[in-house]
Amino acid sequence: QQLHVEERGIKPGSPDYESTALNRYTTLAHVEVKVTSTWCESSNVMQNRGTSGKQAKLPLLILQQLDPENTGFIGVETFASLVHSHELPLDPAKLEMLVALAQSNDEGQICYQELVDLISSKRSSSFKRAIANGQRALPRDGLLDETGLGFYKRFVRYVAYEILPCEMDRRWYFYQHRTCPPPVFMAVVTLTQIIVFLCYGARLNKWVLQTYHPEYMKSPLVYHPGHRARAWRFLTYMFMHVGLEQLGFNALLQLMIGVPLEMVHGILRISFLYLAGVLAGSLTVSITDMRAPLVGGSGGVYALCSAHLANVVMNWAGMRCPYKLLRMVLALVCMSSEVGRAVWLRFSPPLPSSGPQPSFMAHLAGAIVGISMGLTILRSYEENLQDQCGWWVVLLSYATFLVFAVFWNIFAYDLLGAQIPPPP
Repeated sequence: QQLHVEERGIKPGSPDYESTALNRYTTLAHVEVKVTSTWCESSNVMQNRGTSGKQAKLPLLILQQLDPENTGFIGVETFASLVHSHELPLDPAKLEMLVALAQSNDEGQICYQELVDLISSKRSSSFKRAIANGQRALPRDGLLDETGLGFYKRFVRYVAYEILPCEMDRRWYFYQHRTCPPPVFMAVVTLTQIIVFLCYGARLNKWVLQTYHPEYMKSPLVYHPGHRARAWRFLTYMFMHVGLEQLGFNALLQLMIGVPLEMVHGILRISFLYLAGVLAGSLTVSITDMRAPLVGGSGGVYALCSAHLANVVMNWAGMRCPYKLLRMVLALVCMSSEVGRAVWLRFSPPLPSSGPQPSFMAHLAGAIVGISMGLTILRSYEENLQDQCGWWVVLLSYATFLVFAVFWNIFAYDLLGAQIPPPP
């Protein structure tokens, strides 16, 4: 308790020091942990979840020392003594969560499975609901009061307040964040796009509206309706861009929004969302704008941005990022302007040698993916997506769209007699 209150800047011997320590001690001392499954099953859960080192010993220690008669209840004060005596300290975020879990229950009890989730850094939706009910007693700006942080930890705190709407989630992320694996996906994609742009810009000696150059569409990366059989083009078009204006816009959003999202939600979820937006963009163009080619990573960018903005709107009161209304308006204006630029380019008179200009439908498809699939992902921080019915509904809908789009590309062009431009 002394360490906790001193970390919060309260000096020993002051009235606030004694009051804070006593309140925290009283809260923990009256909490009891209710065991709702057998100790052996809980031990197996810990092992199956990959909890390693000293923390994996906790179920066995609890069985041997805290509940030898299998009464089903243990005192948290006794539990804390066991943890510290075996050098198994919980970090501040987990201690706060233990208090919040206790305060969420009228009888001051928590499920043993929730204790296992807490120790193993795995959380379920029921765990988060229990935390939400008990977190009112926690200080609203606790992380902002932390002092003496290095540059990287301050950046991690900044990311937590930019992305996560719940103070408990922000604390969890701040204390559980690890630098491995680093957020490399968005950085690698952005770097590759810049390199490809520089190569084609130097080769064609054209840096703005590169799609007007007759040689540009001959790239094996561009999606073209005449090359639909080359399936890789439905994804690789994201590395090509109309010009410096589109590349700059996409790269800026990928680094400003994509990297923080990847830091919080992980490389697998964010890369899946980005690529899902890219693929949905090209398939939507092949259905709704059958004559148009496609370049740019706007499908993936709009999937990320739409998901993030929708998450901010739905959790408006909990978001703590500064100037959020002004930034929301600015983001919507910039995204709308980019769509307007793409619409103008699509319907502007093409040069005789350039053919139809790239479609703008990928922007809209990416936004739909972000609002549906992306919002489900962002609202499930540290939760298992496979345990949520909404995730399976969204995933099944996306898979149905993919199957429909594949059959459309195989049969519809011939059945409808679509007049597509000759492939370059």
